[in-house]
Amino acid sequence: MDCLFCKIIAGEIPSKKVYEDEYCYAFEDIAPVAPVHILFVPKKHIKGACEINPENSQIVGKIYEAIAKVAAEKGLENGWRVVSNNGPDAGQTVFHLHFHLIGGRPLGVMVSEEK
Repeated sequence: MDCLFCKIIAGEIPSKKVYEDEYCYAFEDIAPVAPVHILFVPKKHIKGACEINPENSQIVGKIYEAIAKVAAEKGLENGWRVVSNNGPDAGQTVFHLHFHLIGGRPLGVMVSEEK
């Protein structure tokens, strides 16, 4: 499979690992938008949120447990944001389900008012 995140999980492409368990792998984003910007990806290839189903939805719950744990470890007690884009119109550029944990500063408005 020619998937960037699958290659990162497999260790074929270097990353700055932050967290790993049997369900997910988390690493620092290479273009952070905040002091804390970590990507959480399932170890099982899932194209995006559009492919979450009864057979794999428990993985998403495990990822959110990992996100909460890492957010606490990073001291994000004032708040943080989780973003997951699905499809090109939403800005998804790597078609492997992933969640951006963003925090460490006030984040402001999430979506612009552009039409």
